[in-house]
Amino acid sequence: MIQQTPDQYQDIRDGVRALCAQFPDEYHRKVDQEKAYPEEFVDALVREGWMAALIPEEFGGSGLGLAEASVIMEEINRSGGNSGACHGQMYVINTLIKYGSQAQKDKYLRPIAAGEMRLQSMAVTEPTTGTDTTKLKTTAVKKGDKYIVNGQKVFISRVLHSDIMILLARTTPLEDCRKPSDGMSIFIVDIKEAQKNGLTVKPIANMVNHETNELFFDDLEIPAENLIGTEGQGFKHLLSGLNAERVLIAAECIGDSYWFIDRVTKYVNERVVFGRPIGQNQGVQFPIAESYIETEAANLMRFEACRLYDTNEPCGAQANMAKYLAAKASWEAANACIQFHGGFGFAEEYDVERKFRETRLYQVAPISTNMILSFVGQHVLGLPRSF
Repeated sequence: MIQQTPDQYQDIRDGVRALCAQFPDEYHRKVDQEKAYPEEFVDALVREGWMAALIPEEFGGSGLGLAEASVIMEEINRSGGNSGACHGQMYVINTLIKYGSQAQKDKYLRPIAAGEMRLQSMAVTEPTTGTDTTKLKTTAVKKGDKYIVNGQKVFISRVLHSDIMILLARTTPLEDCRKPSDGMSIFIVDIKEAQKNGLTVKPIANMVNHETNELFFDDLEIPAENLIGTEGQGFKHLLSGLNAERVLIAAECIGDSYWFIDRVTKYVNERVVFGRPIGQNQGVQFPIAESYIETEAANLMRFEACRLYDTNEPCGAQANMAKYLAAKASWEAANACIQFHGGFGFAEEYDVERKFRETRLYQVAPISTNMILSFVGQHVLGLPRSF
């Protein structure tokens, strides 16, 4: 493994690594082959309190910042696991922590911290709007003490392994809003109860062993008390969680990248062809070195985004740039790793092909690289809006 100078998060790193060591490559490989969910692994993370990192101490959590949470996610991926099975709780919960009522926090945060309930899903994306969130078509119409929800969502992760989820729906028609981002609200949905009265969940098979689904809402009734924050301000409430999501995904990519660099460096030092280790060749050395340099740069941007987030300063640009740099670094490291393993890179027993598939996702989700470039162009450089 690449030797790094111990940092202020070393105790967290050591603790997560010790837990992950109980779930070696063979475990994650078997879960992937069976298209299963790593239930035992996630249970262990919950049991040891890692998934309650961001929950305030008064509700039974650790009260840590985003920086610490990002280190947890990084170490899971660096150890050969895939945080995609559990990272939802880390960023989705921010919306509840920041904007939930006292009653909502008492009702949900305590059992989540205790491991009695999971909040792993956020239902935002729709099939016809994608990242154009302000055009979403799912509606929530208030009738008495309930909201009636109709519409459809797609690529909603971990619904089948979550007890509650956050739902974004339009409560005021777009044409009646001053700005497109107005008129949307967020709700807490009890998934099991919802499946009995209007929610249909349809799993989507995909190239990564990542549980994601289509959701169909047909006159789903949600208690009015499940509205989070202010009606019509849901999109703004959600943004803090989305910035956290960007940063946590960046940390996972950084973990992936270090994993690939560790694996390929060891392999090219040991693999001898034409009487010399292939790592002696500059054509092999340079792509690996370049990936390491890019990973270190992404790492710095990740912690800058965390610093700003944890001090309640604007961090949208830094969160997006961290995600862009880290996803690019991990993908380049993945390419180098599979290339220099040759045919063995495609063999399941080496785990390279599994991690290769997993890290490829982050060029597309949860926000594509092109959307990040558009964000920076418009909001940082002051260029005309491109979409």
